[in-house]
Amino acid sequence: MLKKIIAFSAIIAVSFLSFSCKDDVLPKPSSYLRLDYPEAKYVNFQNECPFAFEMNSDAIIKKEADCSFTITYPKMKATIYLTYKPVAKNINELLRDAQTLTYKHVIKADDILEQPYLNSDKKVYGMFYQVEGNAATNSQFYATDSTKHFVTGSVYFYAKPNYDSIMPAASYIKNDMQRLLETLKWK
Repeated sequence: MLKKIIAFSAIIAVSFLSFSCKDDVLPKPSSYLRLDYPEAKYVNFQNECPFAFEMNSDAIIKKEADCSFTITYPKMKATIYLTYKPVAKNINELLRDAQTLTYKHVIKADDILEQPYLNSDKKVYGMFYQVEGNAATNSQFYATDSTKHFVTGSVYFYAKPNYDSIMPAASYIKNDMQRLLETLKWK
């Protein structure tokens, strides 16, 4: 009888060992969709305002008041807001306002990278800001000729800021904004 109990216990122990040797089940890590966008094609945007630039042909531009524009990316649910202001002996105030707008995002931003822009031939001087983290905007810039013209631009997405999920779209639009700044010319 003792031999039968030991044999039965051995069979049960071997059964448990052989059936319990499976890999642990782990939950899938959270992930985001991979978003690929078409290669940008740029067109020259001319208007009656005192500046011109190149923009992505897939974007939709709409004139607002006083030579300000919205450039909409419907597929990415994002808009670039361009604001034009004439310089009337108030360049310091305009620069301070543009920098204040950017640094209001420092609360949510992980980092703000400043990239100065100087084009002496076209008399375009400015700053491009790349805001990293869950801030409301990921890219902003200002440009001026220091005497007559001042333009600011910033991008906003129609979604709660989540840098990881909007990063592909934010990067794509950042490149478009840099192209806009680099091709900006005064009339």
